[in-house]
Amino acid sequence: MSEEYQLHLQIKRLETGEYLATADDFPGLVAQGRTVAEAVEIAQDVARKLIESYREHGDLLPKGLRPMNRAVVELDVSIGV
Repeated sequence: MSEEYQLHLQIKRLETGEYLATADDFPGLVAQGRTVAEAVEIAQDVARKLIESYREHGDLLPKGLRPMNRAVVELDVSIGV
């Protein structure tokens, strides 16, 4: 059974027009994309790989990574027009 976690991302638009996603509560998580959606998708992949690494090395997961509450999920999304 797979687990799901929620993580708060900060997404900043760079001078180049690309977007940089980071997470204060998840050291090492840095992702860059051409759009907000792409930066988020890449950040999810990076987070998965980091979680796998933490587990392989027997390290505790960062406290900012919280189990997903499936009853209610709130999400702010960007909509390009």
